[in-house]
Amino acid sequence: MTDTSDPRLRIDIVSDVVCPWCAIGYHQLARAIAETGVAVEILWHPFELNPQMPAEGQNLREHLAEKYGTTREESEQARARLTDLGATLGFTFAFSDDSRMVNTFRAHQLIEWAEGRDRQTDMKLALLKAHFSDGRDISDIATLAAIAGELGLDAEDAEQALGTGRFAAEVRTMQRFWIDKGIRGVPSVVFDLKHLVTGAQGVETYARLLRQFAKLG
Repeated sequence: MTDTSDPRLRIDIVSDVVCPWCAIGYHQLARAIAETGVAVEILWHPFELNPQMPAEGQNLREHLAEKYGTTREESEQARARLTDLGATLGFTFAFSDDSRMVNTFRAHQLIEWAEGRDRQTDMKLALLKAHFSDGRDISDIATLAAIAGELGLDAEDAEQALGTGRFAAEVRTMQRFWIDKGIRGVPSVVFDLKHLVTGAQGVETYARLLRQFAKLG
């Protein structure tokens, strides 16, 4: 239930850390927040685009060809579009022939771990950067723990939490909750627990929605 004493607009974001449009959508939203000055509270929720992805992951081009029938030409066009869009928002996509799709279940657990330290958004952004900009393996426990440490958090506790699956059941429960709510694709953004917006909508659209929903609140 929304805290009526909190003047901030609640924004729930369901997304995956290997979803390029989730990266684009958030940075568009963040720019719109900065432009409008609307006070917000952002909460992140897990969604796995590829829950059956094995631990070793898969070459990204091979994955897209296998899952969507994407040709190499289509892949190059999509990468160019994402790279250009990212650049306009200050986010770097560094695609290469070695880019991989990985399993993100542990990454979502780390985001949940960070939520208890009020660093959920920082962790989400760090993981997006690690995957898309730096080509790091965000399915690997040691890598994830290192990212936590780079944020000034307790890397040893993060590694222990991931190794024991401390937040695994919680993440699974949240995933089922949003799937049961009808979420089938990401990014899915819910404003004030009432208004669902899907896909990366652009800075202008997000700004309009922020002003609209802030007034309604």
